[in-house]
Amino acid sequence: MTLAVRVPEELSASVPVEQRRPGQQRDAVRMLVSRGTEVAHHTFRELPLLLRAGDLLVVNTSLTLAAAVDGWTGHARVVVHFSTRGDDGRWAVELREPDGRGTTRARAGGPPGREVCLPGGVRLVLEEPLGAGSERLWWARASGPDVPGLLREHGRPIRYAYTRRDQPLSAHQTVFALPSADGTGSAEMPSAARPFTARLVAELVSRGVQFAPVTLHAGVASAEAHEPPSPERFTVPEASARLIDAARAGGGRVVAVGTTAVRAVESAVDADGTVRARAGWTDLVITPERGVRVVDGLLTGLHEPEASHLLMLEAVAGRAAVRRGYEAALQGRYLWHEFGDVHLVLP
Repeated sequence: MTLAVRVPEELSASVPVEQRRPGQQRDAVRMLVSRGTEVAHHTFRELPLLLRAGDLLVVNTSLTLAAAVDGWTGHARVVVHFSTRGDDGRWAVELREPDGRGTTRARAGGPPGREVCLPGGVRLVLEEPLGAGSERLWWARASGPDVPGLLREHGRPIRYAYTRRDQPLSAHQTVFALPSADGTGSAEMPSAARPFTARLVAELVSRGVQFAPVTLHAGVASAEAHEPPSPERFTVPEASARLIDAARAGGGRVVAVGTTAVRAVESAVDADGTVRARAGWTDLVITPERGVRVVDGLLTGLHEPEASHLLMLEAVAGRAAVRRGYEAALQGRYLWHEFGDVHLVLP
């Protein structure tokens, strides 16, 4: 789905809300609420008033990595975005050209055998494209120290040109983020969960709203081409699968926090609609034709009109609701991107 709208540059959130409005916390962002084609305007702090006892929020626990590292190929400076670690120890990476406004210019990664020199004496060798016809993401093998250690010592969060400056890694972590045993995580923040605070989570729990943690390590997005997501690693634990099935059986609404949570849960559902504990890789792309089998609602950020995430939103809410919601967001001067406002879609 492509919306025939243009997002003005001034509606890009260039810094987190706590910097835009000193003294405020993350939950001070605005929240557009859609129920079909009806829209209402709220702040995120009002979320407990919009959910009810028995509802369940599916949250992504993936930790955001400092996934951008400066390097050199030949005599040219590059920035390497580490996207996803493969089962064979290789990493899917993207090469970008620094331009002083974040690392916004993508460049072709090949040819096979190209070497990239990284800090600490690490050498990265590009081996093959991630998929047929791919020019942007390549499988690469690193020599020397482990990549998670390299990222901890020399990495910084991925940044695009619409943000004003680099932010500390803590600004890119959600309250649900947990470190993984192997040091992997998300190349870019599962940002729909960013507005949650510990206080708000406690209030939701006190009102009978439940939380089901899942994990999906999100790879790099594309600021230019808006391709569908590449295969990503996910885990739906047994306890969370049981919580989701129980909530549905009891009449509660299953609301996914972010498109990553939707992709994880919908990758773990059987043909009969039962959610099972699963772990591995998912290449699922959710479209209106495929639909959703488990998720009733979605809390998400505001995506560019060309973004493939809008197909998932349309699968949950329907085309008319998505179009009306985005019209209202533009009219209401909501802010876009990972540090911006959010959109709650309810049945």
